[in-house]
Amino acid sequence: MSELKDMRVVITGASSGFGSVAAKLLVDHGCKVILGARREDRLRELVKELGDSSAYEITDVKKKEDLDRLVQKSIDTFGGVDAIINNAGIMPLSLISAGRTDEWDEMIDVNVKGVLYGTNAVYKHFIDQGNGKIINISSVAGKRVMPGSAVYSGTKYAVRAISEGTRIESSGVIQVTCIYPGAFKTELAGSIKDESMLEALMKRGVGEVAQPAERVADAIKYALEQDHGVAVNEIVIRPTAQDA
Repeated sequence: MSELKDMRVVITGASSGFGSVAAKLLVDHGCKVILGARREDRLRELVKELGDSSAYEITDVKKKEDLDRLVQKSIDTFGGVDAIINNAGIMPLSLISAGRTDEWDEMIDVNVKGVLYGTNAVYKHFIDQGNGKIINISSVAGKRVMPGSAVYSGTKYAVRAISEGTRIESSGVIQVTCIYPGAFKTELAGSIKDESMLEALMKRGVGEVAQPAERVADAIKYALEQDHGVAVNEIVIRPTAQDA
């Protein structure tokens, strides 16, 4: 296992959920974190809690220039960047027949382009320095499709493909990990605007089996701890009681 102390980590979607709990855990283990999200009040509060080992940049992952600026913030503040966690994501589930095309567009922009822009922002830095770590947060929906998840699953399958392509193209330099979380306690369900989908999730009891987001943060930490010669390429993590 490698030493996390002074590792410089950029995190998108850092204002809540996996992003914020990962930031806290990593700072506790000596990392320096640059936090990106759209909600400045949340970012300001988190940086106040984390102290000098953190900084933030207001970031909309749909905009390439925002990701470039976020990574540059790490370089300007801490002298470089060692890892990025492409965590930002939304999940407005709906049936194809509902035709909620605006939500489809936003999912593609956030879940797919956001990962691509984050990867692009660090790629040359990592190649030039001879090492770097990319952690992409997919979903168990990137392994299987359910009614209402066609577009969301499509974006998360894409994260899987992007992760594997990045691994192959940068072999020997960049360590790439794709994490597939199941039901965990985050604000993700809040992006579902289709009431029928919310009702379906409630009937399935997803909220009842959901586990703390900190469990996924532990998986992120484990991936970051790997020595340069090894990469944990995929981690599927579900609550024990989750049956799908």
